[in-house]
Amino acid sequence: MMLTLGIYVFMLRTLPYQTIKRDVTYQWPENKRVGQRATSQFLGPDVETITLAGQLMPELTGGRVSLAALQAMADQGRAWPLIEGSGTIYGMFVIQRLSQTGTQLFPDGQPRQINFDITLKRVDESLHAMFGDLRTQMEGVLHKAGALLDKAQQAAGINP
Repeated sequence: MMLTLGIYVFMLRTLPYQTIKRDVTYQWPENKRVGQRATSQFLGPDVETITLAGQLMPELTGGRVSLAALQAMADQGRAWPLIEGSGTIYGMFVIQRLSQTGTQLFPDGQPRQINFDITLKRVDESLHAMFGDLRTQMEGVLHKAGALLDKAQQAAGINP
């Protein structure tokens, strides 16, 4: 597994990208001053995008079906968690742009080669905010699991 975007897994059989480009910008507005250089103030992170680019050979790797699955996800307009195969969590991303170019066509019009670019835009507030939500959810799950365990022990006549 190279990367996952929600339920979609990027790997050699689906959509093996050859390049990944990550752009993060930061907010540094300026305040003009008379007779002096402008001052800048750091306001925090701004836009973060990740662009995946690659080339598919449908006879060997993923093809139009793989791209169609991503397009269906983009059509939903939802944010998806982006996690690298190494375990790095990038955050929640939306599919902002999906571009594909078919070349070296078969007689029926199917491409032998598909070049693609996918631009993902980060939409979560921060990883801290995202993990905070996950922590709250996990605490709820653990509480419910504990309650179920208590009920099961009572039903079995086991006193903890």
